[in-house]
Amino acid sequence: MANNFIATKDLVEEIESILGSRFKRSDREKIVDAYEFACTHHENHFRDSGEPFITHPAGVAKILAGLGADVDTIASGLLHDVVEDCGVPIEVVEEQFGERVRTIVDGVTKISNLKLNEKLSLSDMKSKIKVETLRKLLIALANDPRIIIVKLADRLHNMRTMEFLKDEQKRIEKSRETLDIYAPIANRIGINIIKWELEDLAFKYVNPEAYDELKNRVNQRLADRSKVMDEYKEIVASELKKHRIDFRIEGRVKHLYSIWNKMVKKGKSFDEILDLVALRIVTKSELNCYKILGAVHALWPPIPNRFKDYIAAPKSNGYKSLHTTLITHRGEPLEIQIRSERMHREAEIGVASHWAYKENMDLKDRTWFAQLVSWHKDFIQSFEDLDQVSSMLTTDDVFVFTPKGEVIHLPKGATPIDFAYSIHTEIGHHFSQAKVNDRIVPIDYELRLGDRVEVVVNKASQGPSLDWLKYAKSNSTKAKIKRFFRSKYSAELVERGKEIFRKVSKKLAKPMDELIESEPMANLFRRLGITSDIELYMKLGDGSITLGEMLKVLYPEPEDEELPEASHIKFKQQSGNEVVIGGQTGIDVHFARCCAPLPGDSIIGIISSRGISVHNAACRNVKGAPPDKQIDARWSITTGEKFSVWIRVEFDNSVGQLVNKILERIETKNARVTKYTYESNKWGQGIMNAMLLVNDVGHLTSVMESIRIMKGVQFVRRTGALM
Repeated sequence: MANNFIATKDLVEEIESILGSRFKRSDREKIVDAYEFACTHHENHFRDSGEPFITHPAGVAKILAGLGADVDTIASGLLHDVVEDCGVPIEVVEEQFGERVRTIVDGVTKISNLKLNEKLSLSDMKSKIKVETLRKLLIALANDPRIIIVKLADRLHNMRTMEFLKDEQKRIEKSRETLDIYAPIANRIGINIIKWELEDLAFKYVNPEAYDELKNRVNQRLADRSKVMDEYKEIVASELKKHRIDFRIEGRVKHLYSIWNKMVKKGKSFDEILDLVALRIVTKSELNCYKILGAVHALWPPIPNRFKDYIAAPKSNGYKSLHTTLITHRGEPLEIQIRSERMHREAEIGVASHWAYKENMDLKDRTWFAQLVSWHKDFIQSFEDLDQVSSMLTTDDVFVFTPKGEVIHLPKGATPIDFAYSIHTEIGHHFSQAKVNDRIVPIDYELRLGDRVEVVVNKASQGPSLDWLKYAKSNSTKAKIKRFFRSKYSAELVERGKEIFRKVSKKLAKPMDELIESEPMANLFRRLGITSDIELYMKLGDGSITLGEMLKVLYPEPEDEELPEASHIKFKQQSGNEVVIGGQTGIDVHFARCCAPLPGDSIIGIISSRGISVHNAACRNVKGAPPDKQIDARWSITTGEKFSVWIRVEFDNSVGQLVNKILERIETKNARVTKYTYESNKWGQGIMNAMLLVNDVGHLTSVMESIRIMKGVQFVRRTGALM
C-alpha cells in the first residue's frame, strides 16, 4: 500500500481535524488498517461520478467524525461496503478489526440488502420475509445504535452525490425511501442535523420544481428579513447583557422540506409560514435558559399557547429546549428557542452526542434512551408489513402526565387504553376507566398535549377485551392485548382460527387437511416460520393473518379490473395556479385517469390530441411516451382545488352496514365521494371502489388510515395511481 500512504495519512489527519482531537496510537493504526483494507478490496471499483469507489467510504467516515464517533464506528464506516460489494467474509472483518466492528458492518450490510424501497404485495407474501429480517435487524439496532448511525451516514453521502446517478427513476426511488424510512429514523434517534439534510436532498429529487421555487422564495424572504433579524438580535443581546448572562445568539432558518410539508399538510400558503426564521439563544446552563426566557418575555409579550417547555418535558427522542413566540415592537411574531450548549449538541446529533461527552454508546441507564429502546421493541413486535414502517416512524408524539407529574410519551391520537398499558401491562389488562384532568372520559377519548391522566383499575377483571383493539392507537398496546389472548386464551384462539380456516375450506370446496398439505401452504409456513397447523390457527385467531390474505395465498386473484373512468377535472381559468406547465400557469389541462395525480406526487405533462394530460411521474404509461411529447409539469406552491382519486376497500361482508359506515367515515375526514361501486366476491368479501375528492396526498393518506382501522376492514389502497 505504499502508493496510498500519503492519501491514507491525509485522510487520518482530516478525520482528526474534524474530531478536534488526536487518535491514540492504537486507534490511528486501526483507522489506517481499515482504510488500506478498504482501498485494496475496492481497487478498480468506481462510482457513477467516475471517482474511485473508495471516496464513498472515506466520505462516510468523515460524516461519522463530524458526529464525534468512536474509532470502531469510523472504522466500520470505512469498511461498511466490503462484505456486500467485495465478497469479504464477515469473519475476516472480525478477525482483523474486532467483534464490535463486525457487528456494525454486518448490521449495515443487512440493512442494505433489505432494499426497503421495493413495493411488495402481501398476496405473494414476499414482504413477510423482509419483515421478519427487518425485525431481527431492529433487535440489533436497539442494542447498538451505531449500526443505524453508520447507515445514516452512508445514505447521507449517497444523497449528496445523487446527481451522478444516471437513472432518474432510481434517483426518485432512493429519495422517496430516504423520506419514508431514513429521515424519520434520524428523527427518532435525535440526529436532526442528518434528518434535515436528508429531507432537503430527497425533496430536491422527488419534486425538483417545487424545491427550486421554494428555495428561491425562501432566499428572497431571507434577503428581505436580514436587516430586521439583525435588529432583533441586537435588541435581545443588549437586554441579556444587562442581566450578565453568558449567551450566544444566532438565526435559525426552517429547512425547505419542513416548510413544504407544513404547507401541504396544513393547506397553508408560503406567506402564512410565520416561523420561517427564528432566533436561537444558546447559554451555559439550564438555569440560564429560564433566566433568558424571563428576560425576553419582559422585552416583548409572548403569544398565549405558543410556549413549549421541552426542558421540563423533553420530546421522546431526548430533545430539550424552550420555545416561545413573541409579538415584537414591529407588531409581528418572532419565535425564539433557548437551550444550553449541551442541549444544543443533543438537538443536533441526538444519541451520537454522547460520544462528545466521552460517555460511549452504552446508554441503557438513560431515561430517554430507555424510552427509545422500548419504542423500538414495540415497533419490532407490532409491524406486519413494510408499508407500516414509514407510518410508524413518522407518527407524531404527544406527551401527557401521570397524577404524580411523570411525563409519558404516546403516539398522537392515543387513548386512555394506550396510557394504561404504557404505565404497566397489568394496569392495562385491568383497565376500568380513566379520568383526564379530573373528569371521567370514554375509552375512545383522544389524549391531548399536557393532559393529566389517571387510570382506575378493576382487580377483579378477567383481562382485556378484543374490542379494545379498536380504540388502541399504539402498536405496543395492540401487541400486548394480542399477547394476552395468545397466552391466556390460546385454546379459544386456536378454535377461532380453525373456524376461519373452515370458512376457507368451504369457500374453496377443499378439505382442510388437503389445504394444509398444499404447496402454497408449505410456502407460507416457510416464509412466516410457522412450524405447525396449530400455530397457523393461532395467527388466524388473533388476526396476524386475515381471511383475505389466506384466500389470496391459496387462490390468487387476477390483476385488478379496470376501474370506471374518473371524470377529467380541468383547472378553472381564473385560478390556473395548481399546475405549472413548461413554466406557465393558467394552461387548461386534465388529469390522466390511469394514475390520478395529487399534490405531493411528482408529475409530468404529456401532449396528446386532447391537450395536455398530467400524469404521476412514476406512471407506467409515461415511460413509453416519446420525449418530444413530454413537458415539464409541477404543482404550484399554492393549490385551491379538490382532486379526484380512486380507492379500493375490501372488507368482511358479515359486518352490517359497513359500506355506509365507510362512506360516513370519508365524509368526517372532509373528503367527498363522487362515485362508488360495490360488489361481493365468491368468498363473501365486500369490495368497494370509490372516487374521492381530496386536497392532496397527505389528505388521502389520512382518509385511508381512518378507514383501515375500522372493524371488518381487511384492505384499503389507492388505485388509479402508483404509490
